[in-house]
Amino acid sequence: MKRIAWGITGSGDQIVETYQVMKDIKEHTDLEFMVFLSKEGETVMKWYRIWDDIQRDFPNIKTGVGPNSPFIAGPLQVGHYDALIISPATANSVAKIVHGIADTLVTNVVAQTAKGDTPIYILAVDQKRGTVDTYAPSGKKMTLKMREVDVSNSEKLAQMENITLVEKPEDIYKILGVENK
Repeated sequence: MKRIAWGITGSGDQIVETYQVMKDIKEHTDLEFMVFLSKEGETVMKWYRIWDDIQRDFPNIKTGVGPNSPFIAGPLQVGHYDALIISPATANSVAKIVHGIADTLVTNVVAQTAKGDTPIYILAVDQKRGTVDTYAPSGKKMTLKMREVDVSNSEKLAQMENITLVEKPEDIYKILGVENK
């Protein structure tokens, strides 16, 4: 059985889609998931009204108290997990990772995991120049313009050792070798 660590930051963009993909994968495989969220990740899950669902569907769930609490980085660094997936990742988290700042649970886990052999996959929400359509917790469609600094940081992230940039939540099926149902 493979063990997957799934980290969630405070992005509303792609959170519902990511949750649906991860839930589908969990329901159709024997993969074992450990889910961890930044403090802001928990807040966003509540805004999008999926906090109760994720707790039910992924009972091994932890919310960040600080950069190393709960202690997740060590097991990831030494290969206890087969992959680290951060999805979605905010522009703030991506900027911190790119610049070596590890002051949150998610950014510290990425920094420490990168020192080992566990592959890291990150779905950065600000990857492409131009605009993107997303949805507010109310379901209202919003069009956002990507900032050059955020897109540039995503490009730098893609060049970092042991990190693969994920374009969309559905790509996680392929990463984990799972057929999209």
